[in-house]
Amino acid sequence: MKRTLSSIALAVGLLVGSATAMASEEGGLPSAATNVNDKASLQRGAKLFFNYCVGCHSLKYARYSRIAEDLGLSEKEVMDNLNFTGAKFGEPVISHMPEDSAATFFGKAPPDLSLEVRAKGADWVYGYLNAFYLDPTRPVGWNNTVFPNASMPNPLWELQGLQTAEMKKVDGEEVVEKLELAQPGKLSPAQFKQATRDLTSFLEYVAEPAALQRQRYGIWVLLFLVGFTLLAYALKKEYWKDVH
Repeated sequence: MKRTLSSIALAVGLLVGSATAMASEEGGLPSAATNVNDKASLQRGAKLFFNYCVGCHSLKYARYSRIAEDLGLSEKEVMDNLNFTGAKFGEPVISHMPEDSAATFFGKAPPDLSLEVRAKGADWVYGYLNAFYLDPTRPVGWNNTVFPNASMPNPLWELQGLQTAEMKKVDGEEVVEKLELAQPGKLSPAQFKQATRDLTSFLEYVAEPAALQRQRYGIWVLLFLVGFTLLAYALKKEYWKDVH
């Protein structure tokens, strides 16, 4: 039994170590430090999404009714404060920007963000939201260090302010060395990071709403497995006590 537990602990340690090493190798991204169990954070993130993002981006796998239930909001609160498209309470979150118009404005229709965090990770989304800077060479006047040459302006520039990039030459090519806040926004840098963390948390929740229930059930499942293991071990000892 001790050898089995030691083997399991060793395997888990190796997996965690490998994941940490891979994350370090990928590097360069700040930690989002999201918490999908923080309903206040999810509510703030939802407010940001519906005020700054839904004009271009949809959440076609999320429904207003499910968001209300999971975030502890009433139907009236959702319909009055989050629904700007005229959709019904049970309908999915669809942007009111026509895809053909979006393609004309941005070169292609903005992607649906339902699964964005699952596809790229919370750290990537959080880093992306914080990495916009002014770039007059780009068609929309903005660029991004996490996703260079993105055809998207900074949707949160009023909150963040205007960032500029300090460039340096590497192998004859200019790259961004660091970003500087040239003009403050409505929020302080610390407040803006919290805002983008809230928005990332909301998108992480949208990517897998069942995670809220799964984490609650997971504790009971683990307790059951521990109890069953102890019972099975005691039963095994009872059956084999007379075997020499």
